[in-house]
Amino acid sequence: MQLGVIGLGRMGRIVVDRTLDAGHDIVAYDVAEGAVKSAAEAGAEPADSVADLAETLGDEKRIWLMVPAGEPVDAALEDLEPFLDGDDVVVDGGNSYFEDSVRRAETTSAAYLDCGTSGGPAGAELGFSLMVGGPQWAYDELTPVFDAVATSPDGHDRMGKAGSGHYVKMVHNGVEYALMQTYGEGFELLHEGRYDLDLEAVARTWNNGAVIRSWLLELCEEAFREEGTDLGDVADHVAGGSTGTWTVQEALEQEVPVPLIYQALGERFDSRAENRFSRRLANRLRYGFGRHEVKRE
Repeated sequence: MQLGVIGLGRMGRIVVDRTLDAGHDIVAYDVAEGAVKSAAEAGAEPADSVADLAETLGDEKRIWLMVPAGEPVDAALEDLEPFLDGDDVVVDGGNSYFEDSVRRAETTSAAYLDCGTSGGPAGAELGFSLMVGGPQWAYDELTPVFDAVATSPDGHDRMGKAGSGHYVKMVHNGVEYALMQTYGEGFELLHEGRYDLDLEAVARTWNNGAVIRSWLLELCEEAFREEGTDLGDVADHVAGGSTGTWTVQEALEQEVPVPLIYQALGERFDSRAENRFSRRLANRLRYGFGRHEVKRE
């Protein structure tokens, strides 16, 4: 099938490359001309504007937005709106707030799929985990693309009506916060405790058969291997926080206790003023799974 992709950053480029590799056709656009040129060299058809992309796609448009959450999504939809109708499908693969996705689904002429995307840059090789909300027919229509972009057909599913995909991704991120905090605290105790331990060795041993093995623990091993047991000059500063804040706000509205997620969010905000080993590890882990910049002393 033919897919238009708007937004060719790290994640958007992975969508392009994996979809091309699966034999589909891509029309690609980004505000950065260099990104468009690079996608064209990989086999995509370049577009010099949103309008050009829409016109190239023809009557039944299938479009994937991979732009930053918030105003950039609304701006892209505004540019697309004159070219859309009810036979078209637009996927928002960014980290949008689920209530924004509900609003966009109601106001966009095309069928709107909110697609929570997890896996980070490692998805270039492994594929993503995709949590999709929106009309069933639109999800079915995009299934060949989801199969290409996800780890496998089991790596994506329709969560429910509009907003549900980004809702599930929001809670996913809250869980991620708590897991990072838990690993950080455990390794901080080992680092400050009774024994002179090689934390890379600890992480490697735990990850081979232990109950707490995981990809995040693999990234702990990577962090200690590359930075040293004391994490070198990795700063006690953990960026981000928006999706965790949304998770806690929703938990308060639904009266569901989430003390671990709440405390992990608080620790993240507190990291802007304190100096904790656990948060230094969380800082480095964000590089591991998302290639986010590592703040250093």
